[in-house]
Amino acid sequence: MAPSNIAFIKYWGKRDEDLKIPLNGSISMNLSNLLTTTTVEFNPDFKKDLIIINDQEEGDEGSRVIKHLDRIRKLAKIKHKAKVISKNNFPTGTGLSSSASGFAALTLAASKAADLSLSEKELSILARQGSGSACRSIPDGFVEWLDGNTNETSYAVSIFPPDYWDIVDVVAVVSKDKKEISTTEGQKLAKSSPFFPARLSKIKDKIKLMKKHIQEKNFTLFGELVEQEALELHAIMLTSIPSLVYWLPGTLKVMHAVKRWRQEGLQVYFTVNTGQDIHLICQKKDAEKVVNKAKEIPDVTQTIINYPSNGAR
Repeated sequence: MAPSNIAFIKYWGKRDEDLKIPLNGSISMNLSNLLTTTTVEFNPDFKKDLIIINDQEEGDEGSRVIKHLDRIRKLAKIKHKAKVISKNNFPTGTGLSSSASGFAALTLAASKAADLSLSEKELSILARQGSGSACRSIPDGFVEWLDGNTNETSYAVSIFPPDYWDIVDVVAVVSKDKKEISTTEGQKLAKSSPFFPARLSKIKDKIKLMKKHIQEKNFTLFGELVEQEALELHAIMLTSIPSLVYWLPGTLKVMHAVKRWRQEGLQVYFTVNTGQDIHLICQKKDAEKVVNKAKEIPDVTQTIINYPSNGAR
C-alpha cells in the first residue's frame, strides 16, 4: 500500500525522459486517505503478465506497469511472469497523483514478491523510474525529492515525520473524468513556455524557503508560497506550445471561494496538480469548516480529508 502525495513545490520538466530525472527538486506531503493497494505474485506457471487496475484488465501493449515489472525482474534475476492487482480508493487521472501512489505501491509489492531486500533510497530510485512523483510516496511524512543528475542521485527523503505539523489537505473533487493530456505528455512541453527559464532560476531558493516555513510551522507564509507556486506552475502550462488547460469551471469556482474565505478570516490556501481536482490546505482546527464550505459549492461532488501520512508500507 502507498499514499498519493501533494507537492507544495512542484516538479515540471525532465532532465532525462527515460530515467525520469527532473529538472528541479520538489517538496511534498504524503496523504493519509488517497491510497493505492497492490498485490503482486510472480509464478513460473504464468504464461503472461496479468495487470488488473481498479477491476479493469490492462492491455499489455507498452504497459508502463510491465516495463516496471521488467526492471524488478532484471534486478532479481528472475524471468517469471506476474499477476498484479491494484486498486485506488480515489478518482484516477484527475490530478490527484494516482501514478505516484500506484508506482510506489507496485515497486514495494513487486520487489518484496521477487525477494529483493531494498533500502528506502533504492526503492525511491526504482519507483521514480516508473513515475517521477512515485519516488516521493516511498518515505514518510513531509518529503524532499533531490533532483540529482544521475539515476543514483535522484531520490526522495523524509524531511519531517507525519506528526510534525497538524495541517490538513482537503481534496475537493470537481470532476471524476480523466484528463485529456497525461502528466507524462504534458511534461514534455515544459521547455516550450517562454517563462520556464525564469521558473528554474528561482526554484532552489523557493525550496529552501518552503522547508523553512514548514520547519517554523509558519502557516501563513507557507500557504501563500504553496498557492503562488501552484499558479506559477499552471502559468507555465498555459503558455506552453500547445497550451495545457487542466482547470474546469469547478476548479476556478473553488479558487475564487478560497480567496473569499480568506478575506472572511478563514486561513485556507489552494494548490492544484495537473488536473481539475483541487487541494485545500488548512490547519487541523479549521478542517471541518473548510469541508463544510467546500460542500456548499455545487461543482464539488466529493471531499476527501487527508492528514500527513507514512509512505509506502
